Amino acid sequence: MKISTKGRYALRLMLDLAMNDQGNPVRVREIAGRQGISDKYLEQIISILTKAGYVKSIRGPQGGYRLNKSAASYTVGSILRLTEGSLSPVACMEDEINLCGRNGDCMTLPLWEKLDEAIKNVVDHITLQDMIDWQSDKQSG
Repeated sequence: MKISTKGRYALRLMLDLAMNDQGNPVRVREIAGRQGISDKYLEQIISILTKAGYVKSIRGPQGGYRLNKSAASYTVGSILRLTEGSLSPVACMEDEINLCGRNGDCMTLPLWEKLDEAIKNVVDHITLQDMIDWQSDKQSG
């Protein structure tokens, strides 16, 4: 499994919004400058996040973007699945029910199940707030 730039940048964008919301909307150009990412690429990503209801767009001269919910409400897994699709290590693990014809006698299936479980245990239990807290701990320690 390899996370694309779209997934990585979406996560960085959401973290930036969470960390820089001082009561005013945050502009994409500001995020792009802080993150060293093209503002045109971030516009494409923020469009996905807005359509999904993760962020809200505020129009006008003082406009920009804000998270729709608290940083603790967003898991890394939810953000990555939105931008990446499935995070399963192999195609047969992507659906709720494994429809692979070799499912019953696949010698490697237990490995893929363990790997899938490990991925979910990480990305579905770490929130944006956890990542912000890690950064705060790193800076204070």
